[in-house]
Amino acid sequence: MNKKDVANIRKQFKLDNDLMNISDIFNVYIRKESSEIFHQESQLFGMLDREQQELFLSNFKKVLTGQMDSKLFELKFQQREAEDHGQSILLQGLQSSEIEDWKEQMLRIIEKMFKDVQYKYDVVVTFIRGNYFKPTKNRNEEAEESERDEVYQHSFILCSINKTEEPQKTLLFDYVEKVFKYNIVVDSIINLTSPVGGFLFPCFTENSADVNHILYSVGKPNKPDSHFIEEVLNGEMIMTAQEDKEVFEEIVREVAGDQLDASTLANVYEEINRVMDENEEEDPPKLDYKDVERVLKISGVEDVSTEKVEKAFQKVIDDEKYEIKANNIVPNFKSKSIKIDTKVAKISISPQDLRYVKQVNYNGKRCLLIEIDEDAVIEGFKMIPEVF
Repeated sequence: MNKKDVANIRKQFKLDNDLMNISDIFNVYIRKESSEIFHQESQLFGMLDREQQELFLSNFKKVLTGQMDSKLFELKFQQREAEDHGQSILLQGLQSSEIEDWKEQMLRIIEKMFKDVQYKYDVVVTFIRGNYFKPTKNRNEEAEESERDEVYQHSFILCSINKTEEPQKTLLFDYVEKVFKYNIVVDSIINLTSPVGGFLFPCFTENSADVNHILYSVGKPNKPDSHFIEEVLNGEMIMTAQEDKEVFEEIVREVAGDQLDASTLANVYEEINRVMDENEEEDPPKLDYKDVERVLKISGVEDVSTEKVEKAFQKVIDDEKYEIKANNIVPNFKSKSIKIDTKVAKISISPQDLRYVKQVNYNGKRCLLIEIDEDAVIEGFKMIPEVF
């Protein structure tokens, strides 16, 4: 799934939407001390109060929110060798016509989740199943037929994992008795605003369902749970966006050394960004060792050869055929995403302006030189130009 596919299904999680039909919801409460089920509850999603529905819908959207390869990961399932394989369980749950059969499969997932694992807090795991409808045609205001006369129908299972929190101790004032009272609340609070994980099965690419892949969601960026991926879902391990970026940077160091001037680095980012712009309608482009060689040569890095880049790939990632996702390398060109840290100051600058920054030696001291077109202003005062 790319970000467009994820956005298409995420925006359907709203009240009174005929393009999203959630049939069942199944909540399971697990205690942290024993990792055992304390309570489970299943009901028709439509039977919930509208306020509850709204809370859950917002929670499900949070599960599907975030950058690909940072908070959301498309996982490929490992080859099925065991009966309790995650793909097999989810397929049985997806195809179950009876609610009890579906619940049984979801409890098998729960069992895998908490086998040999103990959380630091009580956990509520929520499963839903339903159908997602996508119009076959784009909306046409002038056409007589509705965009929803013909739709693709996709069945899905979504899981949201949420931690519980202790209620805050509060002091109340009783207006009738005119006394202050200590408010004691014993009920746990389920934090639906910040899910700690979850998944969507199957993946959806454009108008097709892909049961060989699952969309995995994490609570913190670039912090996937290897146990959950491999032991619960039985998916193949993945590289995070942060790891991809670190691999690229280490490869560049192997080829060009650990020193690079700002102008050359700006050229590298701009060339990769250009490649991304040319492939805007497709999945994010990937760079193999030949692409990296071309980018470095165009950017002005000296003494670059195919053999040198290929060896760098082999040394850093132990795979000269590895491909790096371009969007994991380049900082955001629409913001001041590059940070320059010194003891004196911290500076934020956009990638395209990086070429205007230089480190120079002046009177035996290292200085940061920034080329500007206008007067610099500090606390409302224009700086006086100094002549060296």
